[in-house]
Amino acid sequence: MFVGPIHSSWQDFFNAESQKNYFDDLMLSVTEEYENHTCFPPKELIFNAFKHCGFDDLKVVIIGQDPYHGDGEANGLCFSVNDGALIPPSLRNIFREINDDFDSIFFPTSGNLERWADQGVLLLNAGLSVRKDLANSHKHLKWNLFTDAVIQKISDEKENVVFLLWGGFAHKKGLKIDRKKHLILESGHPSPLSANQGKWFGNKHFSKANAFLKEKGKTEIIW
Repeated sequence: MFVGPIHSSWQDFFNAESQKNYFDDLMLSVTEEYENHTCFPPKELIFNAFKHCGFDDLKVVIIGQDPYHGDGEANGLCFSVNDGALIPPSLRNIFREINDDFDSIFFPTSGNLERWADQGVLLLNAGLSVRKDLANSHKHLKWNLFTDAVIQKISDEKENVVFLLWGGFAHKKGLKIDRKKHLILESGHPSPLSANQGKWFGNKHFSKANAFLKEKGKTEIIW
């Protein structure tokens, strides 16, 4: 089994999940995929989201679908790419919305979102691996069981977390979140198709998230 480094506050959760039958099946399937195909992110970064964002420090959850499938892109954080990789269209639209939301003119030169994760933003893809050039190609694996368990743990054991759910897939993924305990912000996906249909721009999710965190006495995110 390969997990790679994770924050110590997630260790009990990983230990518990690893005792379940699905987890062994999942790890075997993922191992087989990586041995027989080119897959992303690199094995040691599959659980990178759980390294940069500790459970105790978690304030915001963003749910993506699966990692980018091009060479040198995926780094284990949803919507994020490695330093030096071209900023993908969806992420460019995210940055554009942040600028509009905060009336800013700063546009990052890197699409690496580790800076968000280190502030308590869990950048969670529903599936944590993918074959090269084949989007959603690991959908048949049991990643959904693992990431559903992550979301359930956060919903049950924490309070006042902001969940940013973008697009129909993320909306469905978040159906079991306790909306009495947490703030759920939903909109269309930042992909060009959705954004250009008026379903993304103007959602002001980033300022709304910060306003909620401030109201609850938490440090705001520097987006």
